[in-house]
Amino acid sequence: MNLLIKKPHIIFLVFAIIAFSVGFNADGGIDINIHDTYFVISNYHLTTLISIFFGIIGSIYWIMEKVNRKLSKRLNLIHIILTFGGIFLIIILNEFFRKSVMEYRFNENLTTAIYFIAVIVILGQLIFPINVISGFLKKQNSV
Repeated sequence: MNLLIKKPHIIFLVFAIIAFSVGFNADGGIDINIHDTYFVISNYHLTTLISIFFGIIGSIYWIMEKVNRKLSKRLNLIHIILTFGGIFLIIILNEFFRKSVMEYRFNENLTTAIYFIAVIVILGQLIFPINVISGFLKKQNSV
């Protein structure tokens, strides 16, 4: 665990590769309904976008290490937990979604919980640029 906090680029680059490889086998898609408009995103495109996003984050973490800038371990931990913990919770909650038995109240509450966790994950990504900016503003590490 301590290695992942000190070198978070490892977990992001590994999951970028995993997301990209899962995208080749992904069928179906995600339907987003906003008023009278449906937005349909295929799982292939979503996993490709996620893998690119994780690759960029992992690369920036790696660059920060190579230019010898110190990032906050606490912010690294919060960013990793919000990102991967939130995605893991969304995947688990999605498995509880009831399609055969139409209990609207249960599905509606579950959908609300999934949206809430997704918003937390997205807002948690703001920690990353804060950590990078503070890393540039701190004094340089001595070699």
